Amino acid sequence: MSSTKHGESERNMNEMLRTFRKEKQTAWRFAVVGASNTIVDFVVFFLLTAAGVPAAAAQVVSYGAGVINSYIWNRRWTFQVKRKANIKEVLRFLVVNGLSFGASLAVLLAAERLAPLWLAKLAATIAGMAVNFIGSRYWVFVEMEK
Repeated sequence: MSSTKHGESERNMNEMLRTFRKEKQTAWRFAVVGASNTIVDFVVFFLLTAAGVPAAAAQVVSYGAGVINSYIWNRRWTFQVKRKANIKEVLRFLVVNGLSFGASLAVLLAAERLAPLWLAKLAATIAGMAVNFIGSRYWVFVEMEK
């Protein structure tokens, strides 16, 4: 192999490693934000129910609070979007979250027939997270063409 081809191959490998490290860091941040969404959801839910709000109404509000938390922190920290937020991005985010919910529900319903409930819920959560991450990373929070 010529030194030119070797140098090019080494640069390509280094670029792939940098990309992998960046994607790994992004996935980790996504998971941290997901955990914070769950905390926000639980705290708001239990504060509202302790104040006498019916559980169903509290669930709607607390879930919405988690979604808002998710949008803000994934946009700013996980994917580090620099452009100004716009309605198209928000709508894409809501679509991805709807698809994520649908995927997790489908997996839960299928898996609960084959496995213990906790394992079905785990599989559903992983499926939902995968759909959410891929949609957020490659459709919602991508840098738009000018």
